[in-house]
Amino acid sequence: AHQDLLMATIEAQGLRIRIRHFRVLIIGRANAGKTTILQKVCNTTEDPEIYDTKGEKVRATIYAIHASIADQNHDIANEMVFKSNLGFVFHDLCGFEAGSEKEFDNMKKFISDRANAKELEERIHAIWYCIPMDDPSQTFQRSEEKFFAECDTGHVPVVTIFTKFEVL
Repeated sequence: AHQDLLMATIEAQGLRIRIRHFRVLIIGRANAGKTTILQKVCNTTEDPEIYDTKGEKVRATIYAIHASIADQNHDIANEMVFKSNLGFVFHDLCGFEAGSEKEFDNMKKFISDRANAKELEERIHAIWYCIPMDDPSQTFQRSEEKFFAECDTGHVPVVTIFTKFEVL
């Protein structure tokens, strides 16, 4: 048993060297608690820094992401990083419930491209889907049903996180 634990530790250390960042796509309605979850995971109360695909800083605060939806500047490929925990890179699909068919197709393409990326570090390693439970009449929306029925995530695990239970 000790030998197995030692081998698992060595393998985990090897993976950490090969993969500097654990990449997560977080999905959910606006105000579903996504930011709160990310802050808890990264042990911070600060907002993430956001970078575009060229590595250039986009905006300093999460609030800018939500504001940029109206401007059509939001890009699922943008990376969110918290200074407190550089081991995670997050991609945000915010306001998904208002999405068009084109946005749904873009999301599916992003998942497929990142799930099958050649470089291990460029792959998404998990999808966290946040569903707020603060309104019993709207527990599941059509966009959530569509995601689980029609989106093939391949080998990428989807973790469903039910948020805002304290309101019930």
